[in-house]
This record gives sequence, structure tokens and C-alpha cells, in this order.
Amino acid sequence: MKKITLLLGFLISSVCFAQVVLEDFEGTPPTINFVNGPGTATIVSDPATGGTNGNVLEIVTGAASAPWQQAELTLQGDWLNLQVSTSRTVTVDVYSTTPFDMLAKVQDGTGPVSATDASHTGSGWEPLSFDFTIPKDVPGIANGLYPKIFFFNLWDSSANGGAGGWADANNASSVRTTYVDNVTAFSAPAPATCSDGIQNQGETGIDCGGPNCAECPSPPTVAAPLPPNRPAADVISFFNGAGVYADVPVGTFDTSWCANSTADVTIAGNPTKLTTGGLCEGIDFASNRVDATGFTKFHIDFYTDETNILGKVFNLKLVDFNGGAGEDASRTIQININDGTNPGVVAGNGTNWVSIDVDIAPFDDLAQIVITTNLNNVWYDNLYLHKGITASVGDVDTAVFAAYPNPTVNNWTISGNSTINSVAIYDLTGKQISAVEANNMEVEINTTNIRSGIYFARIVSENGTQTIKLIKE
Repeated sequence: MKKITLLLGFLISSVCFAQVVLEDFEGTPPTINFVNGPGTATIVSDPATGGTNGNVLEIVTGAASAPWQQAELTLQGDWLNLQVSTSRTVTVDVYSTTPFDMLAKVQDGTGPVSATDASHTGSGWEPLSFDFTIPKDVPGIANGLYPKIFFFNLWDSSANGGAGGWADANNASSVRTTYVDNVTAFSAPAPATCSDGIQNQGETGIDCGGPNCAECPSPPTVAAPLPPNRPAADVISFFNGAGVYADVPVGTFDTSWCANSTADVTIAGNPTKLTTGGLCEGIDFASNRVDATGFTKFHIDFYTDETNILGKVFNLKLVDFNGGAGEDASRTIQININDGTNPGVVAGNGTNWVSIDVDIAPFDDLAQIVITTNLNNVWYDNLYLHKGITASVGDVDTAVFAAYPNPTVNNWTISGNSTINSVAIYDLTGKQISAVEANNMEVEINTTNIRSGIYFARIVSENGTQTIKLIKE
């Protein structure tokens, strides 16, 4: 095993410091790039005769005319810790059979970009110490945590009176191959990246899992229950993924004044909302307030993946502005759901959707619905008001239709329980963008000229008319 680093470790420990090897190129390969030239940076076996360093990083500068060629190493786990309270020296084992100078640079961290250099005598494997309190090429002194370190083979430490500089671009001897191993420094855990929208730093999903972030959601395996057949005039729907009801316009399901975030996901082919964060979320339609006079029921279906639901709550507040600019507390309704209510919060097992259908007082200026919860992940669907009466056969149209695949990247196929006469497609503004005449129980809608987005299909059949929601990805 790598003797130079072991000896260095003993020397460091003797002065009560504890640097660690952050990358030795064994095991899972790190992220490596070569930029600003035709060279390469690859993991190879130790080039020394009888070498014991195992895998090492080979850096080949491919052209003398590009002295700023560089190998870029992104650390897999902990970051370089070059803060004031620790040593700002990074030690690297470097192999070369000819003397040369190397510049090392750190960036993309919590401190300024910083670079410094060290000289190699050409004797094979040598430990080079890069002291980032002595800046070269750029003025910054390292002071922070860094995920990346760059290595430059074509640096000249003696240029500019010792300040250093790039090797002569016309010097053909500047084409060089060197090897790097055992990047050693003080370390610090990588800052959490649980909100950057990227699967990185050991995360098992986007912004979840791994050493720094909360566990990834375990979504339900079945979609929320299909809403019952009700007359359109008896329903005000804010969101129903199956498209049984036409949704009213909603400004946002993810307000900035609450800490949770809400995303659109698909469960068993059904569009669904997922709210995460375990605090609160606001659904705002204040610019399109709802007169719910005569509506006596509030409905929502929700699911959580948590298995220990003791003390867990999922509460909702229906906010009426009463003609003003904000909430009128006297007209607001609180709906409190917890592990002790019936129905209430239940442990997730893939299928345990909770259906809430509760009595409400009529609203005439409903503007917001606010969720407060200590559940970290909640999926919900079928958020609507209704008049409490489920239509029977003969009261309303008996046609029932569905689209698949939905969402789609290609075409939709609409099928149902009766012969389809026509299908008209509308965008969210109500503009008709497509129409198909038919005489079949199944109709394919071509989406070649339809942009990505949300649409509604009005289906006319021999047994009635139905509107369903369509999504083009």
C-alpha cells in the first residue's frame, strides 16, 4: 500500500493533526475530466517498475500550444477542508521521471478560487505539498471547503521572478505525462445538496437519500380512488388527476410563503401531487376566487409513506377572503386529521389512501387551501368541493372514458364504455386545438402538432358527454 502517504501520515500525526486520503483511485472511480486541450486524464496502474500504488491518475498534456491544459478531479465523498482553522496544505503523490512544476487549483466550493504550485525533481514518486496560503496565478487564498482540485502539468514556478507562469507555448518539450495519487488533506463532510435538483453527493434519488439528505419517498403503488360520477354543476375541482372533473384555474400548488415544496408526479399512470418538507404548503387561487355557495362537502384523497404515524397530522384550512385582500378568520374552516381521527392518518403500505369527505359551511370568496403537516411526504389527489349527492344512472351522462398513456410523449388513445361520436381537445385557455369525428369505442388522438402541456378532451358519445384531462410531455 502506498508507502509515501503512510510515512506522511505518521509525520502529520506527530504534530496532532489528522489529514486523510480523500482520493486514492481505488474502488469506485471518481469523476475526472480533462479540459482546455487535447490531452487525457484516466485511471491506470502504477507506472513505476514494481510499483505498489495500485491505481493512479494519469495526466497527459496533448499539445504544447495549450499550456493551460488541466485535469479536473471531483472528490467522491468529503471535501477538501482549507478553512482558516485548519492547514491549507494539500499533499499529493506525483510520479515523473523528469523535473517539472505543477500548479494545483481549487474552486467551486465555499471559498475563493485559489491556486498554488510545487516542484518535482524527476525521481519517480514524490510527495508534493501545495500550500494554498501562497497564491500563484490567481490572487485568492483558499478559505473554505472545496469539492474539486485541478492539476496543471505545464506550469513554470521560476517565471516572473518566482511568481510563476505558464510554460512557453512554443516549447515542444512541454508535452508531458505525469501521474497523481493519494490526494491528502484535512476533510469536511460535503455540504448538503438536498435542494439543487441534482442527484449528487451520494444521493440515491434527486435531492434525497444518501449521507446528507432525507430518505427518498416511497410512493404508493396504486393510484388514488376514482371520483364518483357527479353532475358537473355539483363539483368544483381544484385537482383530480384522472380528469373525471374539469379543474378550475389554480395559481399555484406550491406557494413561496410555506416551506414545503409540491411537485407533479405520476402514480400508476395517474397525475398526482407530492408535497414534501413536513411543514406547510399553500394552494393559492386568489386571482380566481371561488364562489362555493351551495357546496356542502370538501374532499381529498391523500397517502403517506411513513410507517410510524403516532402523533402525525395532516391538517387543511379553507381560506375565505370575504371580499378583502386576505384571510377572514371568521369564515375560515379548519379540517384536522391525525392518527386518532376516523378517517385519519394511516401507515403507508403502498395502497393505504385516506379519503376525506367532510361537511363544510358554504363559501362565497374561497381563495386558498393551506396544508399543515408533520409528514415529510404526502401524495394527494381529488381535491374538490361538491354538493353531497352522487348522481344515479339517468340523472347524468353515463359515459365513462379514460385516456392512455396519460401523460404521453406520442399519441393518446381514448376509450370507454360507449361509442364515441367526437373528441375535441382544448388548451387551458379554452381554445380548441384539435377535433376528431369518430364512430368507435376507441379513438387515437395524434399529438404531433400539440406542444407539451395540460389539455382537456371533451368526448361526445351516444351515452353522454365527458371531459377528461390530458397531459403531453
